[in-house]
This record gives sequence, structure tokens and C-alpha cells, in this order.
Amino acid sequence: MKMIKKIGTVYKIAAICIAVLFVVSCKKNGISAAQLTQANVTDTIPMVGGTKMLTFNSNAAWSIDTAGFGWLQLSQTSGGSGNTVITLTGKANKSGASRSLQLVLNATNGQTRNITVWQDVIIYPSYNTSAIAADVTGMGSTAMQIANNITYGWNFYNTMEAPGGETGWGNPPITQQQFDLLKANGVNAVRIPIRYDGTVANGGHIINTATAQIDPAWLARIQQVVQYAINDGMYVTINIHYDPGTTLTGAAQDTANAKHRAYWEQIATAMRDFDEHLMFASLNETSAVDVPSTVTLMRYHQSFINAVRSTGGKNVYRTLVIQSPSASIDAANSLLNPSNVYKTPSLPTDITHNRMMLEFHYYSPSQYCILGGNDNTAVPQDASWGKELYFWGNRNTYSVNGTYTNYHTTNPLFLDRNCTSANEEGYVDSIMHTVKVRFADKGIPLFMGEYAPNDHFARLTGYPADSLKSRASETHFTAYVAQQAKANGVIPYLWAGIFNRPTIMANGSSTGVASGPAVVGDQVTLDSVKAAVNKGIAAYGQGVPFK
Repeated sequence: MKMIKKIGTVYKIAAICIAVLFVVSCKKNGISAAQLTQANVTDTIPMVGGTKMLTFNSNAAWSIDTAGFGWLQLSQTSGGSGNTVITLTGKANKSGASRSLQLVLNATNGQTRNITVWQDVIIYPSYNTSAIAADVTGMGSTAMQIANNITYGWNFYNTMEAPGGETGWGNPPITQQQFDLLKANGVNAVRIPIRYDGTVANGGHIINTATAQIDPAWLARIQQVVQYAINDGMYVTINIHYDPGTTLTGAAQDTANAKHRAYWEQIATAMRDFDEHLMFASLNETSAVDVPSTVTLMRYHQSFINAVRSTGGKNVYRTLVIQSPSASIDAANSLLNPSNVYKTPSLPTDITHNRMMLEFHYYSPSQYCILGGNDNTAVPQDASWGKELYFWGNRNTYSVNGTYTNYHTTNPLFLDRNCTSANEEGYVDSIMHTVKVRFADKGIPLFMGEYAPNDHFARLTGYPADSLKSRASETHFTAYVAQQAKANGVIPYLWAGIFNRPTIMANGSSTGVASGPAVVGDQVTLDSVKAAVNKGIAAYGQGVPFK
């Protein structure tokens, strides 16, 4: 066995020597390494027809086989070494289905590259009927610069996603006073999830399903809410808060994609005059768990980007937010890799550089962040996939939380309700660092669009010490995740909590009118988060303090 290892080592050394000699020989003889590089691996011809440019560089002669390319014309199919720009042209797609072709670019130096060209089918009319020239006024910041300017983000949770309008689920209408309160307490960014899909009769805001037309009154209300944020100098992100369906195939996927484009053409046109403080986010929490479904997700994102950019004006330079598969930080790391342009699936392309953010949500562990919240019962909200957990955290970081050395209970009745170290602070440290290296360090800012713990204190009625510890645990989670997000170039947006908005409910029914102003409801958590965010900023080395 030792002799075999020794012989293997000799062969390895010999192989290395030969490789070195070959490299030296190539250098002496002036032989260049084979080269064939391209600017993009996918491109999209507009569904109404148009052209795109394919740019590549080769140090050898090249050719493209166009057999069977009936709908796509190339200005050039072969050439010599050097930089090359080819024009790809396609007519309007009235075929009834989306179509794609794979260009195989072969060089005589042995290098081969594949380029996929898509063209969507015309299903809904184009709403890009008033495109204007690009306008960079008020749009000078890159996505990374905007990310560094954001102190802390807060969601108006499901207010504008509720069926029929803002008060559909008991929330008060959004007001200027609510934005004023956030600004006065140092929060300078909001995320507003918004519903469009569905007819007005069914609680949606589509007045013509055959043409995917959004109710102009709803767009006007969104403009008004965005203006509230702009009035306070805050950053505001609006999205389409739905999943188009990543498991759809064929005509169903084409229809979903076409609807996504039609919606965004209307939204982008209506919001075009707002400056860089307004950002658009493509969609929300798609169920993409593998390569095929992630490829579909990236198709929707590409249609979103193309739709927004095509409307012109400030939208040419607007920062756009695309979401990771299943809005998961783990899936972002495993299924997307911005450093490998030949990986499938790849991130969508954008004609405007450095204006893209990647979004994920953080609800981990789900037994702590998702289960729970029903304050009217002491019965645990256990599920088939896990038990509700009440206590998170084994480090005491902020003195404002008291004298706890950790946030686990020692009460024998609730020991099985403690989180485990596998998904507490150490995991947060690790996963945030991983996503920083994978994306933030490569110039792609990270947008943690939602995160929050759930409430569990109702399960601890009659056990005041445990109830207090559970509440302190929630504060610790909210602060610690924000700290590590900021320390790794991630913008944290709290889903709910800290700020209380007034109720519109009276005697069990909705009045539709807020009972009073919004207020700070949890000063302890607000103070803890501020301390945590500033600690994270210090570790990251850049960012605006949260004051």
C-alpha cells in the first residue's frame, strides 16, 4: 500500500513538471491560450419583434450553424478572430407559443459557447405605448450605494395585498403620519407588498382579465402612497405580491409570463417619474426548489426587467429587485451563482449595469418564526412538520434585554420548546457570511425583504418568568439577525412589529377608519435593533447609522 502511494506521488510530480514545461514552451513559442468569451448566455427578442446585439471575442475563426432558424435572422454567421458584434432580428411572435433557439458558437481553437435566444408570444396587448427617452435625473446612485444608504426597513405587511383594498384584513389605510413616525425613529426604507391579480369582484384590481388591465384608480392610490415615502425622503419598494407559478409549463407558463410583463409595463409607466428612492421588486415567494423551476423564475424576472426598462425615463436607471428561488437564502446560495456565467440557471441580464438587488426572506427556524402568533389560546400551534418553539438564542448581546446569559428556558415543562444551536446565532453568522461572499462581495446588494419572529407568550400563561424570557428572545432574534445582516451587506426589512398602527375594528366589525395615530409599540426592541444595526455597520465598514 505504501509503495502504491509512493508511485502515485511520483506520477503526480511528473505530471506537474510536464504541465509546467508545456506552459513555458507555449510562452516561448508565442502560443496563446484558446479564447472565446461572450457578453451574455441568454437574450430576449421583444414579442412584437425587434433586434438584439450579440457580442463576443475570439482569438480564432468562428461560425454559427443556423439550420432550422426560421424565425431568427443573424447579420453574420462566421468570421475571423477579434471582437465581433452580431445583430439578431426576429419578427412579431404570433405563433401561439413562446419560442427559443440555441445558438452554438464554435471556434476553430476548440472552444464552444451556447447562447439561448427567447421570444415570448403575444397574448396580452402591450402597455408600453408611451415610452420616453432615458432620464438619469435623480437616478445617479447604484444599487450598492442605495443599499448602503438604507438604515433599516419596515413592511406595511399585507395592507395593500388584502382583498378589495387596504382595509380588507382589518388594517387601517396607509397614511402620511405612519411614514412620519417611521422617519422620526430612524427608519428610512419601507417595503409595500401589493395585490393586483384577480377581478375587482373577487377582491383584485384587474378591470379586464382578457387584456390584463389594472384598475387606474388602484395605480393612482399606489402613487399616492409612494409619494408619502418620497415626502419624507425615504426609500420605498413596491412589488407584485404573488407567485406566477414556477411549475407551469407550455401555454400556461407563457400566459403567466405575459401577464407578469403586462402588469409591470402598466406599473412602471404609472410610477416612471419618481426618482431613485422608488424601487421595484418583481414578485413574491415563488416555489422554486430545483433547476427547472428556477429557470422559470428567472424567465419571469427577465420579463420584469425588460418591461420596466422598455418604458424609458427614470425607469431605465431604476434599481430593480429580483427574488431568490422560494425567497430562500439557502436556495440563493445553492441555485444561483453570479460568478459563473455559464451556470444554469443564471441571473437575468440587464441593459443597465449595477442596478439590481437580490431578495430573500428569513424565517428560520420556521417552528419559531412561522408557528405561533395566536394570542387567544394557550394551546401550542404545532404542525405535522414540527412543534412550535418559544425560545431562541444562546448568547446575550444587548444589555437592554436584561441579565439573561441565554434565552432558553430551564423549566422542565418547556424544554422541548427551546430552539437548537443548529439554527440559532451560529447559523445566522454562517449563512449571512456565505451570501455576502457569493453576492455582496461581487457587487450584488442583498435585500432581506421580510424577517420576524412570531409571538409565543400566550402559550406561557401562568409562567411569568418563561413568558418574559420568550418576549426577550423575540427581541434578541429581531436584533441579532439585523446585526448580522448589516455586518454582511444585507438590508433587513422587518415584516411586522415595533410600530403599532391603530385598529379599524369596533364591536367585531370594520369601521374603515383608523381609531388614532400610529405609535411606537415596542421601544425595547427598537432600541435593541438600533444598537445591533450600528454594530453590524461597524463590522461591515460602511452604511448610514440607525439613529
